[in-house]
Amino acid sequence: MSEIQKNLAGIQQRIRRACEAAGRSPEDVTLIAVSKTKPVSAIREVMQEGICDFGENRPQELRDKYEQLPPGLSWHMIGHLQRNKIKYIIDKVCMIHSVDTVELAEDISAQAVKRGLVIPVLLEVNMAGEESKFGLRPEETEAFARTVSVLPGIHVRGLMTIAPYVEDPEENRVYFRRMKELSIDIARKNIDNVDMIDLSMGMTGDFETAIEEGATFVRVGTGIFGERDYSGR
Repeated sequence: MSEIQKNLAGIQQRIRRACEAAGRSPEDVTLIAVSKTKPVSAIREVMQEGICDFGENRPQELRDKYEQLPPGLSWHMIGHLQRNKIKYIIDKVCMIHSVDTVELAEDISAQAVKRGLVIPVLLEVNMAGEESKFGLRPEETEAFARTVSVLPGIHVRGLMTIAPYVEDPEENRVYFRRMKELSIDIARKNIDNVDMIDLSMGMTGDFETAIEEGATFVRVGTGIFGERDYSGR
């Protein structure tokens, strides 16, 4: 078993324990292996352990890896998406996690309609109010959901957040809890084409806390693949 596969086994065990502690089924939480900057060979190691969900931050990187790997994988666009890059990934992704402007949603809609697709999307919420991060303010999320829900070719499936980088994951519990509350509030409004099914939150440093607060997707990269090398960027 490779180092990556050992890491993965450890992460999966921690997910199971977090679900058990929260009284949830592990089947309700999908692990997205965040493969950004990592080679296709590393992805293949993870695939051998039955993982099918992979996350990328850069459209061109997602496109290139998609073309090198077998069909049947679920590719998640989890990074900030520039509107002129949508065309690279629109027919390759199972979900876009980072919708936070009407213009982006409109362009995703246009590209999806052109190809006869309906793309599941998550609305990115900047729950901690960090100036360095993208995302909607919590108080504007419902109105935004109503605006984009009428666009053809997209289906609002829930919310996503990137919590602050902290040493103690307990510090992020409040943001994960507020995300869950926000999703419940929006779900109660019964907005057409808006289903608060998914909560994408939690990364290598805090995914257990996110699971305890209701995450359905956790995005783990470093915990599986090791530290990233950005020297060639």
